[in-house]
Amino acid sequence: MNLSSRETRLLANLMKDLSADYSTGEIRETIGPKIMELLHAQFFASYIWSTDTRRFDHRIAINMSDANLSSYEDHFQFCDPITPVLQKRRRATRVSEIISRERFLRTEFFNDFLARDGLWYGVNYFAYTGNRNVGDMRVWRDHQHEDFSNRDMEILNMIGPAYANALSRALQQEGAQSPELRMSAALVRLAERHGLTPREQAIYSAVLNGSSDKEIADLCGISFTTVRTHLKHIYEKTGTSNRTQILAKLLQ
Repeated sequence: MNLSSRETRLLANLMKDLSADYSTGEIRETIGPKIMELLHAQFFASYIWSTDTRRFDHRIAINMSDANLSSYEDHFQFCDPITPVLQKRRRATRVSEIISRERFLRTEFFNDFLARDGLWYGVNYFAYTGNRNVGDMRVWRDHQHEDFSNRDMEILNMIGPAYANALSRALQQEGAQSPELRMSAALVRLAERHGLTPREQAIYSAVLNGSSDKEIADLCGISFTTVRTHLKHIYEKTGTSNRTQILAKLLQ
């Protein structure tokens, strides 16, 4: 792919930023404006996926209102028709690749969330280290522009691996300083080692937080009996038989 002198300059600056000793927040705050300039976009947002709470947190955003983003964090991320699909992709993906434009424009997610800030055409990149989603880039254009091109996807995919490495490195450094993040990282490693499903990971996390079976059922929106079934599978997979042994396994 041939790059213009402008694109070459922006990419060089981006790669320099991604090699710097920045925190996860600083990484995303620094590269956000450059990604927007590189892709001729008007909006940028980024979150860190929490395996403990099964939600997107630690928002970084440009040209989007705090109130609207708060509504996403409190409500719309739980009825989001596009992000769960995009999150499974390990490459830059346009929203238009997973849902037709006609259907998208009819969704509550577009009309009551995205349209309020003027977001029209979107592309997401979800960065992974192994099976762990360590962060994302959500880039949007307004209605006065066209959808992102295949060339735009190639450029974002060029940046993606360096972005994932930078976030992973920063998360490790932050985890070394934070007991909560160290525990979260240990949970991810244990879940991957024992092949826990996303639902089992969520229940495992709730157990470690001291939640009762009833509280876990309410939190996950499932029955008490289903919680017990998941716990049985967790015990079998991890070679444990009670909550104390689960915690001991994690601390190992």
